[in-house]
Amino acid sequence: MLENETRSGNIPQPIRNDGAGWYDLGPRDVLRDIENPDMLVSPATDAGSLPNMKFSFSDTHMQLNHGGWSREVTARELPIATTIAGVNMALTPGGVRELHWHQQAEWAIMLVGRARITSVDQNGRNFIADVGVGDLWLFPPGIPHSIQGLEEGCEFLLVFPDGNFSDLNTLSISDWFAHTPKDVLSANFGVPTSAFAHIPNHQLYIYQGTVPDPIESQQVADPQGTVPKTFTHRLLAQEPIVTPGGSTVRIVDSTNFPISTEIAASLLEIKPGAMREMHWHPNNDEWQYYISGTARMTVKAPNGTARTFDYRAGDVGYVPRAFGHYIQNTGTETVWAMEIFKSDRFEDVSLNQWMALTPHQIVQSNLNVGPELIKALTKEKQYIVKNLEFNYFPGTDK
Repeated sequence: MLENETRSGNIPQPIRNDGAGWYDLGPRDVLRDIENPDMLVSPATDAGSLPNMKFSFSDTHMQLNHGGWSREVTARELPIATTIAGVNMALTPGGVRELHWHQQAEWAIMLVGRARITSVDQNGRNFIADVGVGDLWLFPPGIPHSIQGLEEGCEFLLVFPDGNFSDLNTLSISDWFAHTPKDVLSANFGVPTSAFAHIPNHQLYIYQGTVPDPIESQQVADPQGTVPKTFTHRLLAQEPIVTPGGSTVRIVDSTNFPISTEIAASLLEIKPGAMREMHWHPNNDEWQYYISGTARMTVKAPNGTARTFDYRAGDVGYVPRAFGHYIQNTGTETVWAMEIFKSDRFEDVSLNQWMALTPHQIVQSNLNVGPELIKALTKEKQYIVKNLEFNYFPGTDK
């Protein structure tokens, strides 16, 4: 019965249009194959063995707490991802990611809802702010902070510039108190030991609190003043680079978010039928997070090796430094995705731009391409000169 259904074409098969491959008649995960058509039937141009460059947050351990949850993709889950680790976290209304700090910087983007963040820097200057959808925050290494869900709760992505980072292995105030003798706490704060009779006996991590009052009433007067560089950035309020096909990009790094000296990023909006053009990044590996839509990415490595991956919302992608790649929207809805780098600056090299600004004679002799491409490169050069900053996605109507 299963063999007849399999051969009838109702189940996707590892058979390419040119006839290569054959039926998979044995045990298999059909739903997984449907989600990964370019792994089941790879493009004929894929070749060689490249490591896995995809992992889904849905395949990770969910840390459930009263007050919210968290899950992470680190080098443990995606071994190639040595430069960046990501944590997906949600907080209930009033839920608190407790007072804590990290050895690494924390960069974040709010995906759903709103939260209140607090921090105090090494010079005793505090920072208290509410963040909403599309807002970023950055806490430098070692700087203590907290996050609390507001009325509607929230979900966000945390990024750390260390692939081996784990958010479950951080420094927290409850853990320190739980492992400090009460007489030491008494001497440190100048209060009786009875003040610490009911402190937690373990790390809280995330706990349920009450929704905080309006931020105006929560401000704590600080004689040292506020931090000199803001810890937040409103990414969606940033004017996007708009391409002829309607796709957009918002780039954020230390040039427009000065505190972010270890993380650079871009927010991609790729319309149906559009693509993030063929390019590479000269300064570091790329860690990706897909927010919505479905996409396909092919990564080109040296010596004739290439591999194609399919991505959906909640997936993480990865591209080693200087490896060529492109991202295609394969669905009917807009793809929103983050490109994130362990760097103070966003840098990329466009294949279109490189070829357009190179003498066309050497391009033609190197690739033996037809005159149509040379003509297109001439138009591309004119477009670059006119709108250099917009050369990000190729548009079919360019």
